[in-house]
Amino acid sequence: MPHRIVLATLNAKYIHASLGLRYLRANMGRHGGADLDACTVLQEFTIHRAAQDIVDALLNSLGTRQPGGVHIVGFGVYIWNVLPTARVIALLKAQRPDVRVVLGGPEVSHELHDQAIVALADHVITGWGDLSFPQLCRALVHGPQPLMKVIVGQQPPLGDISLPYAQYSDTDLAQRVLYVEASRGCPFKCEFCLSALDKTAWAFDVEAFLTELAALYERGARTFKFVDRTFNLKIDASVQILEFFLARLSQRPAEPLFVHFELVPDHLPDRLKECVLRFPAGVLQFEIGIQSLNPSVQKAISRRQDVAKAEANLRWLATHSLAHLHADLIFGLPGETWESFGQGFDTLWSWGPHEIQLGLLKRLRGTPMATKSLPGIAFDPAPPYTVRHTDAVSAMEVQAFSRLARYWDLVANSGRFSLTLPLLLDAPSPFVAFSQFSDWLWRSQQRTSGLTPELLVDLLFEYLCQQRGLPNERVLQALRTDYVGSGARASPQALRGYLPRQASPTASKYASDVPVHTQRQQRHASVVAS
Repeated sequence: MPHRIVLATLNAKYIHASLGLRYLRANMGRHGGADLDACTVLQEFTIHRAAQDIVDALLNSLGTRQPGGVHIVGFGVYIWNVLPTARVIALLKAQRPDVRVVLGGPEVSHELHDQAIVALADHVITGWGDLSFPQLCRALVHGPQPLMKVIVGQQPPLGDISLPYAQYSDTDLAQRVLYVEASRGCPFKCEFCLSALDKTAWAFDVEAFLTELAALYERGARTFKFVDRTFNLKIDASVQILEFFLARLSQRPAEPLFVHFELVPDHLPDRLKECVLRFPAGVLQFEIGIQSLNPSVQKAISRRQDVAKAEANLRWLATHSLAHLHADLIFGLPGETWESFGQGFDTLWSWGPHEIQLGLLKRLRGTPMATKSLPGIAFDPAPPYTVRHTDAVSAMEVQAFSRLARYWDLVANSGRFSLTLPLLLDAPSPFVAFSQFSDWLWRSQQRTSGLTPELLVDLLFEYLCQQRGLPNERVLQALRTDYVGSGARASPQALRGYLPRQASPTASKYASDVPVHTQRQQRHASVVAS
């Protein structure tokens, strides 16, 4: 056939599988025509792959242009891949100027006039592309030729969109995270988030959605990551989905299953709690966006959140359920000082989440925050547009927090130091305690990468014993138990002569048999017990 369409994107990691591309692929036949469906292929790369290698792969998929043929490459563009994608497009256009390049995705849906990648492209679809991309391809192939470079994506009823889950390959099921969505949109108006532009949330037909999930499960899928912004907004649908997974657990209790949801923290009625209680450890992970516990900051960013209900619900989940709890905080929001952020961190930590993800504020194109005047706040002009300083925190504080967040991931969120972490955070303010450790670690190492588990053991031993004055034996016992339990096989200097000869291989086998989320459940239990 003379025509060829390639759907492409550069993912952050190989394990990520693009849900957006699969929506476009699934809708090519329905909204573009059978002939376009037959000539469309999907190709995914990572941001770490050389640009010329990506171009070579794309050209190989396109093949030689035949008389009368049209070749189209559609790129999904996001904050994390816009720069490498622009390099790929520049090389592609230099080698094959006849290829029609179409862009879509959140990074090219707003503020288009100053983007180099937009200048390189033939067409840009802003917003929803499920119908608009197939229709554009049909116009490019069969006419009439589109007159506009920028096309506003059409938002159809969800029933007009073919679901994409059959587009996941067997390799995807075996090796990658499968992203799914029961709904789109968000009713909340947090000014730092693109979802603030949505009028509401729209739900897919739950029966059709569950039919697709059942097909994925029967093909062997066991890891499902829901991208819904508000999974628990409509409780009837939430319960149906949880019951779907409970039924699979009942049918095949020995098989692994992992399901990730993003929860609204202050909305957890009894019907949902009853379902959650029936899940065993290691299956459910809840991502809970807290972002800030400062009332004045919440008001400044138009974030509606009942903190008392959020606390009660998170504490209930931590003490009654076996779900893994991943809570989010954002540093650099307008009006948030270092001290008030620390107070929020301490409060959130006391509620009992297993992980706290510490993020830096970013200026996302198109958000209400990006369009309003914010005196005293500056962002990096290059992706990912991270905050440099605000009206309440200095550039030095932002840099210090960036290091602290990296160290927190290595020590706390890694799950490797479940017994040592309570020793480190044993202070009136856990945030201040970890900040002091972070400052010391930076002065000692002058780096935030390349810190192996063995080196971290030695550094923690040195800090806790020499800087904090804790008894050597107490620290060594905690570090030894953590290190052996992590499955590591090497020998940190601090633990030489302190590790049993047969402990590491045995522990390594045990750790490899236990999913990481289950290990973190065990870590949290030990933290609470201590």
